[in-house]
Amino acid sequence: MTYTDRAFTILHEWVQGEQLRKHCYAVAASMRHFAQLNGADPDLWGAIGLLHDMDFERYPQMPPPGDSATAASEAILAGQATEPPLPMHPFVGVTHLRLTGWPPEVCRAILSHANYSGVPRDTVLEKTLAAVDELSSFVVAVALVRPTKSIFDVDVTAVRKKMKDKAFARAVSRDEITHNAAALGMPLDEVIGHVIDGLRADAQRLGIAGSAG
Repeated sequence: MTYTDRAFTILHEWVQGEQLRKHCYAVAASMRHFAQLNGADPDLWGAIGLLHDMDFERYPQMPPPGDSATAASEAILAGQATEPPLPMHPFVGVTHLRLTGWPPEVCRAILSHANYSGVPRDTVLEKTLAAVDELSSFVVAVALVRPTKSIFDVDVTAVRKKMKDKAFARAVSRDEITHNAAALGMPLDEVIGHVIDGLRADAQRLGIAGSAG
């Protein structure tokens, strides 16, 4: 069984809400695309996209940054946690993954996407997950307000225009998107373009194929 197959099973066990599932699908599509760009494993990177918010529906609480969050992350990554050190996102999900044999790089990447976890983003994998997380759902939202509801009618200019509209998807931090693209070492327009390409590859599942799909 592929990592992606395993990840879909876990996601559907842990997440029942369609909106959160589709967010994870979108991040997975972007991650697979960026894996191909970097000569990495699309199966593994896509699985991380699927799993990064696996516990958020059950455990939406997030701790403040600090020693307790850092200690929880360290215990999980060291294999010392037999149960979640904190009953919060993403510590519960990553503890489950660690205990069920998922590779350490998967566990570390998912922890690192939470700014408060105390796990720095050191690898391209970790930086990519942070860069595409909020952006992927933002681009989906842009597609859904097009007359055709199609990702094939979305380009970088359209996304940039919506980023300037503070009333659109107001919960999405534009500063966070910009910062994470810079941390990846790639111009924001280039990151947006690659996310669009990644989402087009899974447009049907995401409900953004429109008339062109």
